[in-house]
Amino acid sequence: MKLNSRIVVFAVALLAAACGWAQGYPAKPVRMVVTFSPGSGSDTIARIVAGGLSQPLGQQVIVENRAGAAGNIGAELAAKAPPDGYTLFQLTMGHASNAILYEGKLNYDVVRDFAPVTLLATSPSIVVVHPSLPVKTIGELVRLAKARPGSVNYGSGGVGTPTFVAAELFRMQAGVNLVHVPYKSGGEAIIGVLTGEVPLYFSPMATALPLVQQGRLRALAVTTPKRLALLPQYPTVAESGYAGYQAGNWYGLAVPAKTPKEIIAAIRAAALKALADPAVNKRMTDLGYVIVGDQPEEFAAHIRSEIAALGKVLKGLGAGG
Repeated sequence: MKLNSRIVVFAVALLAAACGWAQGYPAKPVRMVVTFSPGSGSDTIARIVAGGLSQPLGQQVIVENRAGAAGNIGAELAAKAPPDGYTLFQLTMGHASNAILYEGKLNYDVVRDFAPVTLLATSPSIVVVHPSLPVKTIGELVRLAKARPGSVNYGSGGVGTPTFVAAELFRMQAGVNLVHVPYKSGGEAIIGVLTGEVPLYFSPMATALPLVQQGRLRALAVTTPKRLALLPQYPTVAESGYAGYQAGNWYGLAVPAKTPKEIIAAIRAAALKALADPAVNKRMTDLGYVIVGDQPEEFAAHIRSEIAALGKVLKGLGAGG
């Protein structure tokens, strides 16, 4: 999605108004807490957005990777940070999953303890395999898995992460016995498939696309309802025989609850300007991200609806607090 000039003008006007409301903010560098490791899809979009935010905010935005515990370590850190606008939090589908998986066991609440700023973008996934796995299509993958039950492993960034949910939805729909190999992060999972430690991965597009283009991984299909304009040669999982299949991730910006509304407005205005920047926009769309930039209230509703939808999926898999 390319933002047009009218949106750019709107973003500039909004930023000017917001900065007028938030006098003196920001007066020092701002950090963006990312709960997944360098090299992951979350880290990739965070660094693109952070670079775009620095100019309109007038301060450097520093990405701080706090990986571990399926994203809960960094999330708790961000939730308990001072609500002064100097800690931004990258809120993803994985955190919505954690609200189900660790229900009653977390030291933070993703709805109560964060104030949504905006949904930045959504991202499809690519089903990729190590070149040593003798399959080139989803059909061949399923036939191999059924011929040798339990012999095909898939990696993920951990239980409840988008990579796990995408693979488990496929496993259930295809009726195959795939073995889950959880890694501490998406960055470690992609290394696992690159080295052949695991042959299968439902990867974020931003992570896998360059590796597919280099021939280091083989793509089988994409997880969107329709083929992607960026990769028209690859079929969807749905058209490969599994109607209705759809998976992916989303990435949003949030701040600790009780952050003043005028500061939230200033951050959102800066985010919209960053998303409208031609260089940022091109980097994101070239990696397959679909830019959103909605209202805080819309993002809040999205988070609640995702928690409800993921609750049905994860509890159907026997997971959940």
